[in-house]
Amino acid sequence: MATTVKRLAILGSTGSIGRQTLEVVRALPDRFQVVGLAAGNNIKALAEQVKEFKPRFVNYITDAKNPDDIPLCAFLPVEDIAHHRDVDIVVIATSGTGGLKAALAAAKAGKTIALANKESLVAAGEILINEVKKGGARILPVDSEHSAIWQCLHGEKQSARRIILTASGGPFCHYTRAKLEKVTVEQALAHPSWKMGRKVTIDSATLMNKGLEIIEAHWLFGVPVDDISVIIHPQSIIHSMVEFADGSVKAQLSYPDMRLPIQYALTYPDRLVNTTLPVLDLKKIGSLTFEPPDTKKFPCLRLAVEAIKAGGTYPAALCAADEAAVELFLVERIKFMDIPSLIEKTLEQHKNVKHPNLNTIISAGIKSREKAFELSGGSSEC
Repeated sequence: MATTVKRLAILGSTGSIGRQTLEVVRALPDRFQVVGLAAGNNIKALAEQVKEFKPRFVNYITDAKNPDDIPLCAFLPVEDIAHHRDVDIVVIATSGTGGLKAALAAAKAGKTIALANKESLVAAGEILINEVKKGGARILPVDSEHSAIWQCLHGEKQSARRIILTASGGPFCHYTRAKLEKVTVEQALAHPSWKMGRKVTIDSATLMNKGLEIIEAHWLFGVPVDDISVIIHPQSIIHSMVEFADGSVKAQLSYPDMRLPIQYALTYPDRLVNTTLPVLDLKKIGSLTFEPPDTKKFPCLRLAVEAIKAGGTYPAALCAADEAAVELFLVERIKFMDIPSLIEKTLEQHKNVKHPNLNTIISAGIKSREKAFELSGGSSEC
């Protein structure tokens, strides 16, 4: 029987998830065809990807209308790539709220969406899930935690009683408050387990990423927020767990390598041999440990839960305030422990809209971003 070749559009192709997606494609060349690539302003990296994978259309951000480095192929808006008739799977690997419109375009077109962008579901989860249902699309999670939950739920006839998201704890899990006050950008970007982009690495260090993942899990799996908990698991071997009505708990284990959940999303329902991926050896690991998160030292986790419980435009405001705070920290305009306090101050001034449409959500994000920069004492230009 002939192997079906899946046609991919990878949005955010020069970022961490995008590059690792292309590593999977490179390892399984008979399974995939890259038909679309979208990047930011890393034209050099995009040009190399275009030369290797030969997509039919691209998108990028640059002042030059026709940069010489990009081989000849059609330039399309990101939303047009996301809903193009010749695309089977849209990998949304952009960071921040920039992936939201593309996710909605793919959902309306009934595409399979391999979703790595947290903010799409966090800021507009209800709208996106409704469009997925109406358009006959489906979301296959790429985050290791949500992929683990998805795999644990597969084949089960009953819903989960509880979802347990694991967290590495980041590089500062056991730091004192005094030590956290002195954290540098370089330290915060040195994650002990995962190779990720700069923004998500900082979110991991503040535990904001776990708060965003709670919101994602709520929308992806229809589980109430109160039935989703977080546990610190420094070894990053168990990627999440699901508890059922009889008290049984299922877990998904693997080495912390994003190519594993990426490949599962792209090849589902098949599991394929990929000799470039690590094979788990529990004897070498020795032990797995767990501890509760400290929300006093890492209040971002609490702020995210409060935002989804408040609903409306609060989650969008949370995303935007976090984006701004992380940007300010990365350019050393605020300290590490200023990140949660700036987010909280921004949310305190947010005027919630209970049942927002897409424009209202986007507007809430813009206003919250501006407010965060204003509260930091500077402009929105980093």
